[in-house]
Parts: sequence; C-alpha cells; structure tokens
Amino acid sequence: MPKSHDLYGFFSVLYRERYVYTASAYNYKEEIMTKIKSLFISLLLTLGVSSAIAGSHGSTLDVVKERGKLMCGSNTGLAGFGAPNDAGVWEGIDVDVCRAVAAAVFGDASKVEYIPLTSKVRFTVLQSGEVDMLSRNTTWTLSRDVDLGLEFVGVNYYDGQGFMVNKDLGVSSASELDGASVCIQVGTTTEMNLADYFKANGMSYESVPVETNSEADAAYLAGRCDIYTTDASGLYASRAGYPDPSAHMVLPEIISKEPLGPSVRHGDSEWGDIVRWSLNAMIIGEELGINSGNVDAMMTSNNPEVLRLLGAEPGYGAMLGLSDDWAANILSQVGNYSESFEKHIGPNTPINIQRGLNALYKDGGILYAPPFR
Repeated sequence: MPKSHDLYGFFSVLYRERYVYTASAYNYKEEIMTKIKSLFISLLLTLGVSSAIAGSHGSTLDVVKERGKLMCGSNTGLAGFGAPNDAGVWEGIDVDVCRAVAAAVFGDASKVEYIPLTSKVRFTVLQSGEVDMLSRNTTWTLSRDVDLGLEFVGVNYYDGQGFMVNKDLGVSSASELDGASVCIQVGTTTEMNLADYFKANGMSYESVPVETNSEADAAYLAGRCDIYTTDASGLYASRAGYPDPSAHMVLPEIISKEPLGPSVRHGDSEWGDIVRWSLNAMIIGEELGINSGNVDAMMTSNNPEVLRLLGAEPGYGAMLGLSDDWAANILSQVGNYSESFEKHIGPNTPINIQRGLNALYKDGGILYAPPFR
C-alpha cells in the first residue's frame, strides 16, 4: 500500500494536471475531483501528514538548506504582488517576502524558485510539501487557519474586496449592479463575499467563473462579464495593465476584510517562526529607519533594538537557527517594508496605491510588528 504522502501527491498531481492551466467552468467532472481533493486533504490532515512530511526528512529549515533554495508558492501573475518582469525575474511585494526568507536562511535573496499556483490548488500544493511556503495574496480566515491546517504567520497587505466596471456601463455604486454578470476567481473568499453582498442587498447576479487573474482580465475586457470583482489591490493592478486604464473605474464600496499574508503548514512552527520574523524584520526596519542603503551605518546606532535586529548584539539569530546577521541580510538585499511597497505598488508606480491601512501604526495605518527583543 502506498504511503499517505505518496498517495496524496499522486492525487495532487492528477488534480493540478487537469485544472491548473484550464479555465473550464463548473462541470460534473470538476465537482468530482474537488470532492476527491477535499476528502484526501481531510484524511491526510487527520493522519498528521504535515508532521510526516517534515518529520521524515528533518525540519523544513534543514530540508531547505540541503536543497539549496526556497520553494515558494506564488501567484500565476499579479502585477506588483507576484509576477515575472520582462526579463523573467519574479518581483512584487509577495515575492519580496520569499526573498526575505531566502536572505535570512542563505544570506542570498536570490535563492528562491517560484511555483505559480492558482487559487484552487495553492493549499493542496502547500499541504503536500511541494512548496515550503505560500506567499500569493491569500486571505487569512478561520477555516483556512484551522480546518485546512494552514498556519498564517503575518499580514503583509491589508485589503478588501471591490468591484471594477467599464465606465460605459454607467454605474457609480455597487448598489446599482442588480442582474449584472460578474467575473470571479474560483476557490477564493471572493466567491462567498460576493454571494453575501448581493443576498444582503436583495440583488441577483450571474457568475462567470475563471481560474487566474489573466483569465479574469481577458474575460472582462472581452465583455464576457459586466463586473470584475477581487481584492481592490488586484483590481488596481489589473487596471494598470489594460490598454486604456482610464476607461475603467473601481467602485467606492469595499465589501470585506482581506488580510493577506504568507502561510506555512500547520504544526511546522519552527519554520513558521522564520517566515514570520522575516516579514516582521522588514516592518521593524521601516519603524526604526533602517533601509537597504544604511544597514552598515546603523550598526553603530545607539538604539538597542537596532543593534539586536542587525545582529550587532549576538544571540538572536540562534533562536531561529540562523546566523546573527539574518535580518541585516534581509534589509540590505530586499529592503524594509516601505521600500518594497513603494517600489512595486506605490503612488509612483503604474498601480498607484496609497499606503492607507498599510501605513505604519504611527503614521495612521495599522501595520505593526511585535518588539524585537
């Protein structure tokens, strides 16, 4: 009889081969495969597959070090968050979280392989051990945290679901969308939020299911749907790449809370600590005024927290199984949170997103990291 991990991997591969790169709507076969996937996830989580994956090979940190690179589950392509540029180099604020982890572990932010994952299969692939972490605009929810057996380790972007329409549609509010057709990615919280919003407001809609951001953009621009709904950040990112961005508007209503952040497998707490504090190091770096250009100069700071963060005061790296300069490597190679935000999605980029909720707590936002001590 095959091992549970091998059996799970077999069904995972079958599932992804059939559905990752297709945009077929809900049909009977897909429903059957979805039920099979859910059954095996539940069964293997009950058997403790997450622990088995790490336990049979040592800790995740050991596996990553032995492999010589981080396997990061990423978006299939969302500008500003996770997508390859014209040179084929992955970039975005979600990508920077993976780069930060690689800098912490290897001292080299480039030692990452990015695995593009659709919304439908991202959790399956993480649970199977095919990637070490997931960093691709994923909402932290109760069911995902507890029932699916994931461990969210922080929030790198506070978001909310919105609606985008062509200005020719002649609407200015989501309250005017009764009877509209809606392009929506399957396997997301967006589906449930959409149903709740329309039901609460006594409206109906026709769902046009798609698998990826690129498929949603193509369907929306081709007129297959009246509305495109997803996280507001995703709408701004998509609009920036349209032939005529000014022809489209994001409506003012935000209908949900979408705390987006990286996750690891449930029970993989030591590895989760590394991912969590790699993100926290970027946030704390901004709080303390440390950026990619002044790390060396800050080594002589009079601020004890700066010295702890940069490893000038030894011992904090050992707590994570890392070298003392792990956070200094993150900040010098990747930058602090502000640098990542401004480079990829800030007001001086085509996406043009203001910091808003994602400003530091002391600047009117809610971004906050625990003390480094």
